Amino acid sequence: MENKNNNLVPFLILGICLIICSIIFVRAWRANYSSNQTITVTGSAKKDITSDLGILRGSLTVEAPSAESAYQELKKQKPILISYLASNGFTVKEIEFFTMNSYPVYEISASGYQTGKVRAYTYSQRIAIKSNDVNKIKSISLEIPSLIEKGVSFNVEMPEYHYSKIADIKIEIQAEAAKDAMNRASRIALSTGRELGPMRSARMGVIQITPRLSNQISDYGVNDLSSIEKEITAVVNASFEIE
Repeated sequence: MENKNNNLVPFLILGICLIICSIIFVRAWRANYSSNQTITVTGSAKKDITSDLGILRGSLTVEAPSAESAYQELKKQKPILISYLASNGFTVKEIEFFTMNSYPVYEISASGYQTGKVRAYTYSQRIAIKSNDVNKIKSISLEIPSLIEKGVSFNVEMPEYHYSKIADIKIEIQAEAAKDAMNRASRIALSTGRELGPMRSARMGVIQITPRLSNQISDYGVNDLSSIEKEITAVVNASFEIE
């Protein structure tokens, strides 16, 4: 009888070990299964921004029979331009002049081909007008062509409107997009009786800076410079574990 009891002990120990191993295996399997269950969502965030730097570029361009007369005419027009800008509230520091360029203008034959004979010379000088008052830049861009009435030939380009703190706002808007992705994933998980686990991966989309209320979008991102009022949009694709 005693030998029989002694033989049962090893079997009891073995049985207990098997039960413990089974529990450990099941828990490990469940943990591994749970970790392989993920949910992928797209989060987005949008923020309105107002440009705080305006740039207006253009060129003074003159043409005259000789290079010297073209140069002198350009020199004569510059003070008129500077005076006009000053009367509209622009300081000398806000006006930047670039190097003059010149080139000959050749005669065109009756058949439409350029000949080797010079008929005139063109002198031009690019100018950039910068101001933190973006509305002043917008206003001058509309009015400056009227300088032709004062004998000044100024070829104006489209104004540019920049936001100087764009680097900071990009970080902020991407963080908000990631938070939106987490909130979306959490709601989906709860609706199925599960809980949201840690983030497995995240991929940031390109930043879109567009005119306000615009639906413009590009795979390479948009950086609008044509409007004062803009909106910046960020998108994040993220995967989370569900438990």
